[in-house]
Amino acid sequence: MGSDAPAETATLTNFINNAAVAAVAAAETLAVVSPHDAQTIAWVPLSTEAEVDAAVAAAKAAFPAWSALTLKARAAYLLALYNVLQARRTELATLIVREHGKTQTEAMGDVLKGLETLEYAVSAPVVARGSVEVVSGGVQCQDERVALGVAAGIVPFNFPLMVPFWTIPIALAMGNTYVLKPSEKVPLTMSRVAELAADVLPPGVLNIVHGDRRAAQALVRHKDVQALAFVGTSDVARAIHLEGSSLGKRVLALGGAKNHLVALPDCDIEMAAQDIVNSFTGCAGQRCMAASVLLVVGDQSALLDRVVEKAQALQPGADGAHAMGPVIDGAAIARIEEAIEHAASVDGAQLLLDGRASAAFGQRRRDTGGFWLGPTVMVQRAPSDAAMHFEIFGPVLSVLRCDTVDQALAIENANAYGNAACVYTASGAAAEYCARRFQAAMVGVNIGVPVPREPFSFGGINRSRFGAGDITGDAGVEFFSYRRKITTKWTTPKVASWMS
Repeated sequence: MGSDAPAETATLTNFINNAAVAAVAAAETLAVVSPHDAQTIAWVPLSTEAEVDAAVAAAKAAFPAWSALTLKARAAYLLALYNVLQARRTELATLIVREHGKTQTEAMGDVLKGLETLEYAVSAPVVARGSVEVVSGGVQCQDERVALGVAAGIVPFNFPLMVPFWTIPIALAMGNTYVLKPSEKVPLTMSRVAELAADVLPPGVLNIVHGDRRAAQALVRHKDVQALAFVGTSDVARAIHLEGSSLGKRVLALGGAKNHLVALPDCDIEMAAQDIVNSFTGCAGQRCMAASVLLVVGDQSALLDRVVEKAQALQPGADGAHAMGPVIDGAAIARIEEAIEHAASVDGAQLLLDGRASAAFGQRRRDTGGFWLGPTVMVQRAPSDAAMHFEIFGPVLSVLRCDTVDQALAIENANAYGNAACVYTASGAAAEYCARRFQAAMVGVNIGVPVPREPFSFGGINRSRFGAGDITGDAGVEFFSYRRKITTKWTTPKVASWMS
């Protein structure tokens, strides 16, 4: 960390009032490092409280005019933004590959899923329209959506575009203005989005302020921020929810996960094996919907063999059907490898596949200096094993054999989180039995990453979410607005007219 950035890499700027605003001269900078080769690709400023104040002030100044527009008018702006970003989707996906390490396919999925939420926001004149009804003789009630004010978002590194777009489009559609603090590890993508948005959105409607936890704290504590959305680890999510709520803000903070897959004896082995591998290795396991635990009911050695074979076939890289990217940084490598070592040496887990020993991923790490680590599959000895309880956030799958489906459900129910769960089965009755008993808010049947699509909303329960409601879809509309109810009664005119 330092205040002087090398000439060969750019220092990013904040983006306030549709203009690039350089950080104050005394601001520290942090290297943005590509996971592919550990090379510095940019420098991100660690903004001061004064710079956060400037971004919020711009959003506050823009709020009256933006919120005064009709839903239809705001939707027109968002449609223009959609068209601009859709035309630049390949450029944005390339940025994501570079700064995050996703494969090309994953990066394009990141962009397109973000644009899907923007598509939903464009439909705001339909999905968020009010209602009018005559409720009594001469009495009419109506309701309408009202914006909250300045909204802010604090997001993690794992989806540089999709996660910010969980909230930005719906917040803007409802009439709020917005200040985003991207992850300091992946700031390039949303910086480019802000530049593109400046051609279509009025000044101050969308603002970007870079920084670390100090900038995040300044947003949480800012008196003019009315609504705050956070995505990150559970401990931080809980702290932000408690502090923001105590200051009178509307806060929704999504935390971590420990997602369980349950494989029943009648599952389709080939389909289940491929889906399991996709779930725990996709995005190198760095997503809150990734599989963490596979509970196999009965003897399913054939399924485990296929899972290992398919995971072993993955190769380091950004292109191809069998490609898997690196993890985000060296600290992630150390954390994941420590979890594997503890599982094997302390808890006695059997390593069916040890990503630390992968020849292909190890060679790529040595050749490039990047943060490459192969997938790991390990059979745990007991539900109490450490790896069964904390979010490793990497390409690691813990397997536990169960005698009955109820035993598997009891293990899933006992975990502290509640993001996702999935059952693999050919039986509709068994699927229904499990789906109604999982302690998770997003449930899959033969789908290991059961992400709801708009208009359905995204969000967990228990330690996966702090605050009320979900973060996208109709729940996002509820979060970023309140309902104004107007009840009207008119007296009968005393003087007759042509309107009588």
